[in-house]
Amino acid sequence: MVSRLFFRAFLTLMSLGLLAAGPASAAMKMPPIKQKPFATHHIVMQISQGSARRQHLVLNVAANLSRYYGPDKVDIEIVAFGPGLRLLLNNNVNKKRVDALARNFGIQFDACHNTLMHFTKKLGYKPKLDPVAVVVPAGAARIVQLQKHGYSLLKP
Repeated sequence: MVSRLFFRAFLTLMSLGLLAAGPASAAMKMPPIKQKPFATHHIVMQISQGSARRQHLVLNVAANLSRYYGPDKVDIEIVAFGPGLRLLLNNNVNKKRVDALARNFGIQFDACHNTLMHFTKKLGYKPKLDPVAVVVPAGAARIVQLQKHGYSLLKP
């Protein structure tokens, strides 16, 4: 029973592109962490679900935190992987909000390369990302990296 559950979980992660780091991902380097110099709070937010409701929630939480602490006092990085990568596609209905949060509050948006390659394979073409998105080799690995540098993880 346990091995069956493990196998199902393994197949699910593989289908989302979370475990399949092909040669391109393996050669790709994680971008440097650019912390704001005066930030007293460092937050990484995970979006791994593709629903419009989840996208709105993540963007609302990021905006509220930026307003509460002030854009100079909080450093927020939103990492999108799995179905959550839809938030960072160039044709997403939330594109204007994503762009405004990046421009006005300095929020960084990370796009998982593994998931992008999975989308490319499924669609037959590489979907265009929002230009504010920073491509990272693996979304989950980026979250782990940021947590090691003192970022608090939020999964709204």
